[in-house]
Amino acid sequence: MTQWTPSLVEERLAEAAYVLKRLPEPRRQGYFNTWPEVIHSFADKVGQEPKPMRVLPSPAAISRMEETLSWTVGLDPIDGKIIWLRAHGERWKTICWTVGLQRSAANERWLYALCVIAFRLSGRRLNRNHSKRKVIEMAGSAQR
Repeated sequence: MTQWTPSLVEERLAEAAYVLKRLPEPRRQGYFNTWPEVIHSFADKVGQEPKPMRVLPSPAAISRMEETLSWTVGLDPIDGKIIWLRAHGERWKTICWTVGLQRSAANERWLYALCVIAFRLSGRRLNRNHSKRKVIEMAGSAQR
């Protein structure tokens, strides 16, 4: 069994956000095209920008992403929002505007949520009497 740390949880959430970004767009059911596919000649393509190539994620990465999506269940909704915004690479300034918190409070809630997820994944119970700072300290000492 893997001993989960907040930094491992953060890496896994960032990977899940990256996989979500690379998934293909969903297609609407019931719409189709009867026109034949247009084949462009070289002269038609001169001066056009090439389309960016979209690399699809591997099935293993998609499975890890699906597992990761359930980790924020049971967290405070604001903490979950901060976790996912941070995983998608948003700047702290944008996160603070979105959730309506100061930088220090948002950072503390983010660290606390990472610690709670790490504790759950490691099979450790979290005492409800502990403050957020105590939980962060416990995770920091367990990480060393």
